[in-house]
Amino acid sequence: MIRDLDEKKTVRGRNHSILMENRQKVSITGVQDVDSFDESTIILVTELGYITLHGIDLHISKLNLEEGQLIAEGEMVALQYSDTDYAKGKGSGLLGRLFR
Repeated sequence: MIRDLDEKKTVRGRNHSILMENRQKVSITGVQDVDSFDESTIILVTELGYITLHGIDLHISKLNLEEGQLIAEGEMVALQYSDTDYAKGKGSGLLGRLFR
């Protein structure tokens, strides 16, 4: 099983990491795009699927898609991974975002 996880990681591309400091600042690498964001939720597309950050007064202080790096600040409440197939099924298009 560990071998299967390693194979998936090498197929999907470069490394991915998350560093959270005191639930106030998070640095994420391997970011491909920002799907949506507001003061309470940031949804990221990474090389390993979607990441959803939930919090209070969230803001993106740095975004460099060429390097795949994002830094967000605010009060972090939760960080959730989801597979790309699962996230696409949740209505991530324009109409899906309007009716959330």
